[in-house]
Amino acid sequence: MPTDEMLILVDGNDIPVGFDTKLDIHRRGALHRAFSVLIFDGRGRLMLQRRAGRKYHSAGLWTNTCCGHPRPGEETGLAAKRRLREEMGFDCDLGKVATFTYRALLPNGLIEHEYDHVYVGRFDGEPEPDPAEASEWCWLDTTALREAVAARPDDFTIWFREMLARAPHDGIEHWRTLAVAMRPAGELALHPTEIAARPS
Repeated sequence: MPTDEMLILVDGNDIPVGFDTKLDIHRRGALHRAFSVLIFDGRGRLMLQRRAGRKYHSAGLWTNTCCGHPRPGEETGLAAKRRLREEMGFDCDLGKVATFTYRALLPNGLIEHEYDHVYVGRFDGEPEPDPAEASEWCWLDTTALREAVAARPDDFTIWFREMLARAPHDGIEHWRTLAVAMRPAGELALHPTEIAARPS
């Protein structure tokens, strides 16, 4: 994806305050709107992707199924569905389960500072990833995932580690349960839904 793509700058309440290019935003560390998608299969395994080696940041690292940014004027849930098709080559229902904000310095000197909307979905087939976006993919159950992140944190993207760390108590397992209960791909709804979060 080009680094001159326009992204949405937001305040701490996710209210838009302007626009700027992706590269300039990551150079300045400006807070911007983003989304992360986690796709589970009917067995409760999470689909991970390994970011392509030519990505301008976090290349070669394992991460959640897909992520990205809505364009100016684009609804976030529909942007998440668009990006899932672009990166992983399939479509399915998505439900929003959480939001969080984080700021982190990347190894190449860029700064991630995102207001991140988290979506989950269910898919039981095989993706057809764009090799310019993802070099590998795999299914992993949540227990094995937590063990892998604990043992080799530097193999995973900073936002994925932040998402796992900031999830509510047994959050990713709860998100898995919500995703598995969703309709399988092939019975698609027309618009992403919002799934009620577990009371804290």
